[in-house]
Amino acid sequence: MAASLVKVCYNQLPVTASRFGSRLLFFRPQAIHQSQQGSWRSLFSGRRRFSPVSLGLQARLRPLPLILATGGGYVGYDQYGRYRDRELEKLGIEVEPRVANEAQVGLYKTIPTRLLSRAWGRLNQVELPTWLRKPVYSLYIWTFGVNMQEAAVEDLHHYRNLGEFFRRKLKPQARPVCDSHCVISPADGKILHFGRVRNCEVEQVKGVTYSLETFLGPHTWAESLVDATRNEDDASSFQDLLVTKEGNELFHCVVYLAPGDYHCFHSPTDWTVAHRRHFPGSLMSVNPGVARWIKELFCHNERVVLSGEWTHGFFSLTAVGATNVGSIRIYFDKELRTNAPRYSKGSYNDFSYISNNNREGVAMRKGEHLGEFNLGSTIVLLFEAPRDFAFNLKAGQKIRYGEPLGSM
Repeated sequence: MAASLVKVCYNQLPVTASRFGSRLLFFRPQAIHQSQQGSWRSLFSGRRRFSPVSLGLQARLRPLPLILATGGGYVGYDQYGRYRDRELEKLGIEVEPRVANEAQVGLYKTIPTRLLSRAWGRLNQVELPTWLRKPVYSLYIWTFGVNMQEAAVEDLHHYRNLGEFFRRKLKPQARPVCDSHCVISPADGKILHFGRVRNCEVEQVKGVTYSLETFLGPHTWAESLVDATRNEDDASSFQDLLVTKEGNELFHCVVYLAPGDYHCFHSPTDWTVAHRRHFPGSLMSVNPGVARWIKELFCHNERVVLSGEWTHGFFSLTAVGATNVGSIRIYFDKELRTNAPRYSKGSYNDFSYISNNNREGVAMRKGEHLGEFNLGSTIVLLFEAPRDFAFNLKAGQKIRYGEPLGSM
């Protein structure tokens, strides 16, 4: 009788120990062997068993918490670094910009932003029921701070879909065009950077640059200006090709259009558009935070370069695409198709506006409607002007279409 009682107690030791949290001290060899054989069953049963096999299997089956913890830790560390940099800048201490490496840029490019942008474009064309238009547009207005009092049509029920609302027109007197300055802002937005072009490098934001030649592509739109004797290794030679008049220098200005801004853009000056170059590419975000993080962001993204001449020489306007802004429209160019399903990385398509019937190109007047974005993006102006040209701007300031950029 006593022997049977001892045997029963011995058989119950693993169960009793597990109830009191002392499993490792009382496990019999048979119990350990059973837990190894039944590790799959122990994962989903109410009774938990600790063994090297079950612990390793659980780790293999549950990688998501590890990924989330690692990613969250990295994002937290990165945000803390950016916060520290902002605090140092407030104290007047110059901080080197945090630029993404090739692996980070490559990882970003794996996101199907082109496909998502096309899907967003399709969604924008879906006609909304009349009763749903005001709630949807009101939410957008509240989120992005849209001023509907400037719109030509303030009635929200007038806009059949999101695309029409994004491309809404302004009242005729909402944006008076400055007549006393030669160059005006082509759109509503924020000034990211401006100044002279140095050594064929252009700043997209302070401290982060991109190559002028990579951005515009080879100088084949005006072969007559190409000097056959120029040195290909000379970094500044491409910039010299763009400056056609003695005493002039090359200037640039970057205007960022936020989602709540007026989405059409206009001619910044009186000029003649002679050539269009379309670069298919990525559609990464171009908000100021990303522009500070990714070097040559504008060179990676899809863009349309309009180049020609104004009274002081070379002039160009580039519309840069972004996430959900794959569609770039130029009003006088019916052949342009952006964000096509297929594209070759690093390629570009040229089109000349000079023909037998029009030997000069397309003449644009200052303030004239030029094109539009689907949601909001960036416009880059590159032009030559006399050395005494000066911008009347501050980096980061808000600007509206029609306001002056600078003067002689």
